[in-house]
Amino acid sequence: MRGFAIAASLAMVLSAAPGFAQAPAGQAKPAAPPAPAPAAPAAPAAQAPAPRPPVPFPQGAKVAFVNLQVVAQLSADGKVAAQKVNALTQKKQAEIAERSKALQANQTKLQTGGGVMSDAARGQLEKDIERQTRELERLQQDAQAELQELQQDLQNEFQRKLLPILEVLAKEKGLHFLFSGADAGLIWAEPGLDLTEDAVKKLDAADKAAGR
Repeated sequence: MRGFAIAASLAMVLSAAPGFAQAPAGQAKPAAPPAPAPAAPAAPAAQAPAPRPPVPFPQGAKVAFVNLQVVAQLSADGKVAAQKVNALTQKKQAEIAERSKALQANQTKLQTGGGVMSDAARGQLEKDIERQTRELERLQQDAQAELQELQQDLQNEFQRKLLPILEVLAKEKGLHFLFSGADAGLIWAEPGLDLTEDAVKKLDAADKAAGR
């Protein structure tokens, strides 16, 4: 199992967090997305299909695969990582939105009242707008860098924990090869060869055993 495949799979889960767009000089972009439209009335809930029974591992098989993205989505570690990224994203978005609001207020003030201001007052307001624009751009850049650093740290930690789990799982099953299903370009495989759920269970069990 190659480490980059594990990191890439967690990266796909963590990349759901939005980035921080830079505002061009003299114009601030709202950092927070617009409020979602009211949800349509929910349709009557359909009866959930009965879960499929686990497919047994084919006896004597020497090759198997896991869906690493699903492991990242379903495991306790993956969920905690996503929560950390979302929390940091929301915090930075709030900071950017506050700075954007102050900048937009000054821009509106200049547009609506600049013509009746003294030269000194208008000049000072223009300087304030330029300063706020630079500060907002720097804040956006710093926020993006901090988010990327957190994502990288979480990916490295996830990889460090998961790789030994997959090695143990492969040895328990007597495998010669364990593939990442998505990265291997898998088109079809015997369902019993999918060890994704086993990997999630072992990863969570290892966390519990370690008191996390």
